[in-house]
Amino acid sequence: MGPAALARLRRLLPAAPRPGRAPPPSRAAQTGAAGPPRPRRDLYEVLGVPPTATAAQIKTAYYEKSFRYHPDRNAGSAAAAERFAAVSEAYRVLGSAALRRRYDRGLLSAAELRDAPRPSGRAAAAAPPPPRAAAARPGPVPTPFDFDAFYRAHYGEQLQREQLLRARREQLRLRREETAAQGRLRVLSDLSIGMLFFLGIALLYGLK
Repeated sequence: MGPAALARLRRLLPAAPRPGRAPPPSRAAQTGAAGPPRPRRDLYEVLGVPPTATAAQIKTAYYEKSFRYHPDRNAGSAAAAERFAAVSEAYRVLGSAALRRRYDRGLLSAAELRDAPRPSGRAAAAAPPPPRAAAARPGPVPTPFDFDAFYRAHYGEQLQREQLLRARREQLRLRREETAAQGRLRVLSDLSIGMLFFLGIALLYGLK
């Protein structure tokens, strides 16, 4: 860690008491009144998460901000480089459960900060890949149901009987139509013969 980064983190931490000297009592201790707790917003504000954020939320915020301010994406930007360094330093503390507990209690020392593992820059250079969906295993494709074959196998005889009945009904209908046509022809022929007979008789009486 560079001197500038170490100095910036030291400003975020409470000052440690010198050996052999007790820290001066606060005004609240002198008056006997309990003051409000120290706000824990510095490192949390760097990552943009509340102090009650979970480890997953902290990791997600680190990935998003480090990807946004990464030097590879902001070449030549000093502000982006400074924000990227601040985000990495904040995640060094809040990304570790032990260091986060000590930071929340105000017990984190500069030595612990110096020895804390640094986050990988490769993970921040690219956005976290989305989870892959499990590929469906190829299986046997079910054959489509042949309804015609099923119908013929179970209702073949009934289908044949129905076809025979239809054929017989069609034959009966044709016979009836033929018989009716022949009857009409007979009637017409009989009428024609009768009319000719009467015309012949009329002609005979007319000649007399």
